[in-house]
Amino acid sequence: MTTHLPDSSCDLIVTDPPFAIDFQAKRSNYNRTASRVLDGYTEVNAAEYFTFSKAWLAQSYRVLKSTGSLFVFSGWNNLKDILLAAEEIGFHQVNHIIWKYQFGVATKRRFVTSHYHCLFYCIDDRKRKFRQDARFQQHQRTSDGGSARYRDMEDVWNIKREYWTGDTKTPTKLPREIIAKILLYTSDSGDLVLDPFLGSGQVAVVSSLMGRNFVGFEIVPSYFDFIQARIRSGAYRLNTSEDNASRQLSRLTLFDART
Repeated sequence: MTTHLPDSSCDLIVTDPPFAIDFQAKRSNYNRTASRVLDGYTEVNAAEYFTFSKAWLAQSYRVLKSTGSLFVFSGWNNLKDILLAAEEIGFHQVNHIIWKYQFGVATKRRFVTSHYHCLFYCIDDRKRKFRQDARFQQHQRTSDGGSARYRDMEDVWNIKREYWTGDTKTPTKLPREIIAKILLYTSDSGDLVLDPFLGSGQVAVVSSLMGRNFVGFEIVPSYFDFIQARIRSGAYRLNTSEDNASRQLSRLTLFDART
């Protein structure tokens, strides 16, 4: 980011950084076929997580526009380090969103964790973009007669994780729906979206399919190649029958963070 991105150049940052929880990507209890999970997941030492968080958040603050927003996904384990780092750097916290998904790893001596945290930040709360009618109009109603817009704007999001059965994949990925929701509320067509930790490339691909430009970084060679293959194919998923040939990808910029 220091090398490639100028100040105030990005309209939106959406990222899912390493959690520093000694994540074992191919464990059988994640209900996935290990041979289809790409190798190379890179973890951060928990003792260094605050320093790590402050470093990348400081760069995010530098490159984010005053009209922009930052969304950071995190587990609960080292959440405090992100919260403290963001506060020290000067980010304004807009929301603390809870993403509730459909399953967690089975436990014996504590409650099952089946949610992530999503921290919504900005630099200038008066200038940041927010499109209240992006997904629902005021008159629209849910099946039980409630306001669809109000329900959609609550800070608990019940969005299912995606199963990529039979496909090549990285160990972790955000579902398309959650990225699309963030993009619709807080960005416009043609905006530049940044993900400092590309991983599977979900933010890149979804941003592109929705008419946003993109810049991102990845240090794992196999992940970087996987992202480029997804982008070149124009498909949301590889090795599936999904026909995305008619969807035109907007201009993408990907940096191999090893260089």
